[in-house]
Amino acid sequence: MNIPGDLKYTKDHEWVRIEGDTATFGITDHAQEALGDIVFVELPEAGRSVAREEGFAVVESVKAVSDVYAPMAGEVVEANDGLESAPEKINTDPYGEGWIARVKLSDTDTAHLMDAAAYEAFLAE
Repeated sequence: MNIPGDLKYTKDHEWVRIEGDTATFGITDHAQEALGDIVFVELPEAGRSVAREEGFAVVESVKAVSDVYAPMAGEVVEANDGLESAPEKINTDPYGEGWIARVKLSDTDTAHLMDAAAYEAFLAE
């Protein structure tokens, strides 16, 4: 299982890459594996405000439809439009081309997030 050390993670299996006051959100390798083949992604609109732990996107796989929860609060500045025509990028590259949204953060507190080691330990529970 791929758990990059430079990201933060949630108990709902989202990841965050923080760059200054902007963060990129996606779902983890564990989440995409559990979901199976992803066939559709409902992306958030640019300009939408999201609260921490609020559902901001929906991922549909052959097995289930799942909400994706915002790991941090802010305003969506960009959604990954490439997922509309190729949602399977979440399966093949969840931490790269499979990102879901970029958000300008309104709160940069990361105390509620796990680092890679803590996330790995969480998955082992």
